[in-house]
Amino acid sequence: MSIGLAVFIGVITVFTAFLTSIFGMAGGLVLMGALVVVLPVPDAMILHGVTQSAANGTRIPMMWRFISWRVTRQFALGGAASLLLMSLVLFVPDRGVVLLGIGVLPFLALTIPAHLVPRVDRGSGALWCGSSCMALTLTAGVAGPLLDLFFVRSDLDRREIVATKAACNTILHLTKTAYFGALVGLAGTSLPGWILIMVVILPVFGNWLARPILDRMHNDQFRSWTRLIVLGIGVVYLFQGLIYVFGS
Repeated sequence: MSIGLAVFIGVITVFTAFLTSIFGMAGGLVLMGALVVVLPVPDAMILHGVTQSAANGTRIPMMWRFISWRVTRQFALGGAASLLLMSLVLFVPDRGVVLLGIGVLPFLALTIPAHLVPRVDRGSGALWCGSSCMALTLTAGVAGPLLDLFFVRSDLDRREIVATKAACNTILHLTKTAYFGALVGLAGTSLPGWILIMVVILPVFGNWLARPILDRMHNDQFRSWTRLIVLGIGVVYLFQGLIYVFGS
């Protein structure tokens, strides 16, 4: 791996950890799209999984008391069901599928009426959330906007949303890392060990930089900015995916 590529990965890792610490999801979309452009898809999935596991996992002790553990337990059960089914298929998407998935996902999430999506804090909503988000994570690499849709009508406040989604995202990305790691392990990977260590350490700085901003942000600002940023990301990667599919 070249020095230039390593520096790019380091910078985008810190920036996306910062973004995710504030909005709970946007950073993962940016990081997945950036990595899949510069790395083979399986390697991008592994590196994204390691990075996001570290970014979200380090957020858990910082916000431990805000996590809804009932939601997290149900989410994990739903995710385990999807993992079992996906393990029978062992599907590996190509770069175009990943980019299109990242681009379409924010718009798909907005077109689904919120009242049709179970609330994550009611009934079996977290179970359905875990199942659908795990399936999407193992095919498109990310599930942030869909995850947000399950949370948008919940009674959780902004700190509880960010904290609980950090726990749920940690489950998703650890699973994705293991899933693609097992697949790539059959043929080898181009990722050096030191790059994996680097992306585990760097998200801590992004989390630290974002905490004061999150504390000062109001709930209305949190929700409105999240939507605008995610839609902007969707537009960028949708065009990139279309260019890749029709240009190749």
